[in-house]
Amino acid sequence: MTVVKTNNSSPFYIKLASILVVLVILGYLFVLGKSLLSPLLYAFLFAMLLFPVTRNLENRFNMVTALAASIAIILLIAVITLIGIFVGTQLANLTTDWPQFQQEFREMIAGFQRWITTRFHVGIKQQLEYVNTATDSLLSSGTSILGTTVLSLSSVLLFVVFTIIYTFLLLFYRRLLVRFLVAVFNKENEFTVREILEEVQYIIQKYIVGLLLQMAIVTLVCCIAFSIIGIRYAIFLGFLTGIFNIVPYIGIFTALVLSTLITIGSAASTTTVLLVMVTIIVVHLLDSNILLPAVVGSKVKINALITLLGVIIGEMMWGISGMFLSIPIIAIGKIVFDRVESLKPWGILLGEEKLVMVKKAGGKKKVKSVEAPSLEQDLLKE
Repeated sequence: MTVVKTNNSSPFYIKLASILVVLVILGYLFVLGKSLLSPLLYAFLFAMLLFPVTRNLENRFNMVTALAASIAIILLIAVITLIGIFVGTQLANLTTDWPQFQQEFREMIAGFQRWITTRFHVGIKQQLEYVNTATDSLLSSGTSILGTTVLSLSSVLLFVVFTIIYTFLLLFYRRLLVRFLVAVFNKENEFTVREILEEVQYIIQKYIVGLLLQMAIVTLVCCIAFSIIGIRYAIFLGFLTGIFNIVPYIGIFTALVLSTLITIGSAASTTTVLLVMVTIIVVHLLDSNILLPAVVGSKVKINALITLLGVIIGEMMWGISGMFLSIPIIAIGKIVFDRVESLKPWGILLGEEKLVMVKKAGGKKKVKSVEAPSLEQDLLKE
């Protein structure tokens, strides 16, 4: 395996202080540059996904890069538009049934109030005073909430437009960007740089395709299960669960809460609500232990601690967008760390350990913890 060698003569505390300073500066720059970096990183992922399409159009039909990239972008826009139409239609149906939702939640809240009165001896009048205070506070800021909503919709529209533009430009100038990255480093590191770029492209493509396939399977299973249970909006809730399931740990909890609330609001029985909750939990467990390793493959294995920390830090820095981007960024970082001699300890920190059975004298077996195989070993096996 080729690595980039660097000088490590500095004391440990100097290197640790330098690393902490660099991390703080990078974190601050990421927060400061969210408006630029967030659509750019999404565009990078979309460009990796659409790269095979663009390349095949160029090679098979002898298209120029601009035309091939434009066709790939049009296909992406068509898919996003279809998803948007479906979600919009379902949300319109939810809006139509909103009075029924309100009635169901009123009855549920009334039952909850009676339970609080019986259990904690807090009168309904006192409970209503708390609710009315919170409601008055919410209504007093109604204008600002409306303005924020309009601003958010405008920001989302701009985000989508810039992401599409960046995706096209990355596909169009991909050869120029590769030549730039190769030229930045010394001549003796050219092979390693190209190796890292090829592996990043390979990993990101496999990750995104596997993630989309995983989402499709989870969505299909949930839609079928919800239809068998007989709840309203079975297709929409299945799609919602598949989308949120992409976000590790936190996403499935969000899908569980939203699906439960919508099921309660659609006048479902307690048994039906429990069946929906059990279905989501069971599907998530099967997905995490069977589907995710088989479909996504996790060529760069990232341990659960780093995954959870990455998702939380991503949410703190960029919100929901950061949660989706955290895992690909960590995966790219591990590829680079595994190829740079001085950064190999960080690659070990991000990776997993693998338990193997080692035979001892006398035929006894012992469980030994070893570092998971490197990416290069995985590629050589394939």
